[in-house]
Amino acid sequence: MNSLSELTTKTQSRVTTAPWYRWYALGVLVLVFTSSHVDRQIMGILLEPIKHDLGASDTQMGFLIGLTFALFYATLGMPIAMLADRSNRRNIIALAVTVWSGMTVVCGFAQSYLQLVAARIGVGIGEAGSSPPSHSMISDMFPLKQRGTAMGIYAIGVNLGVLIAYLAGGWMSENWGWRTTFIVVGLPGLAIALLVRLTVAEPERGASDRLDGLAPKAQKPAPPFLSVVKYMWSTPATRHAVFGSSLAGFVGYGMVLWLPAFFVRSHGLSQTEVGFTLALMSGVVGGTGTFAAGKLADMLAQRDERWFGWLVAIAKAGLVPFLVLFFLIEDFVTSLYVYLIPAFFAGFYLAPTFAMIQSLVKPEMRAVAAAICLFMLNIIGLGFGPQAVGIVSDLFADAYGNESLRYSLLVFSFVNVWSGFHYYLAGNHLKAGIDRANVSEDGV
Repeated sequence: MNSLSELTTKTQSRVTTAPWYRWYALGVLVLVFTSSHVDRQIMGILLEPIKHDLGASDTQMGFLIGLTFALFYATLGMPIAMLADRSNRRNIIALAVTVWSGMTVVCGFAQSYLQLVAARIGVGIGEAGSSPPSHSMISDMFPLKQRGTAMGIYAIGVNLGVLIAYLAGGWMSENWGWRTTFIVVGLPGLAIALLVRLTVAEPERGASDRLDGLAPKAQKPAPPFLSVVKYMWSTPATRHAVFGSSLAGFVGYGMVLWLPAFFVRSHGLSQTEVGFTLALMSGVVGGTGTFAAGKLADMLAQRDERWFGWLVAIAKAGLVPFLVLFFLIEDFVTSLYVYLIPAFFAGFYLAPTFAMIQSLVKPEMRAVAAAICLFMLNIIGLGFGPQAVGIVSDLFADAYGNESLRYSLLVFSFVNVWSGFHYYLAGNHLKAGIDRANVSEDGV
């Protein structure tokens, strides 16, 4: 029986690390990530029609698109990740896609603000089971020298999701209404769930170590949750990467979910025009930047691993002047030319962060480590970013009237500098953290 189990494990390892299969499985996981961000970001393009239909304030809408989703998404991500470090990650992902897609469809039947809040909570619960197991699987299929690129390709799901949500969502909301839009964007996820369950295999944990030229290690049982927290906190590079990504998410989610409303209020665009504009900027330009970050990080890290952090630090600090100009320029076309730079660098933090976190912990910790990072990113970023923008916009309303959102977003642009500082420190400590993760005896 033991010999049969060992043979099965070896066969599984050969399949899941084969070049053709690794890229196929990554492609399917990109579809999963894209689906999650379509269902998540569709709220941005639907924000104005929902607000007017349900009679909500900016503060209420900030709560709806931010904290209601993020609280359950981020909190439940950790226990699900603990399960993923102990059981079949592929099955968890397939179930998660089914739940969030179904609940997105339910959003279309909401008749009140509170009903929509409840449905969005359901979407958040479903999406909690996707990213941590996906990060863990990718890290077991791709060695460190390719991990930035693989995570960059995976992270493009954010931009593809925004592209589809804004491009299709803008037209659908204007022509079909926001309720039908929810139903249409939710249904494809059910087919993706079947694709995951029927065509993706569960990779052997730590299999990519062999591809890195490291001696195979005996697979250890997943440690307790608090042990993973302690391990991550005691590694300076991990601490700063988590804090940096949380702040990047705070300003990033605040921007991406309120920009549609900003274009409508300050530039007078229709829903279709907003969708096309942001699909081009956040989807195409942003997606190119997200992929470039992972590829460039891998290239620079061949000479010095610390570039995983330093690259993001440069990008986050460098985009701030362009973002400020974008909000100050009143001419729409001119402002869009300026916005090309922030749009390209907005998601630059994703792939390097995902790769750093997975490389800074041991294989048996990877899903939980990803969940902890995503918990911080989404509670601080998705939970409080859009909420804070909405609150400040309401506070600025007496002074700036219809332009209050413009100045609220401008103020939040400067959080990028704080984020970049943490990534600079993460880069400084990165090599020591990776070396520690590759030592077998660590007492964890």
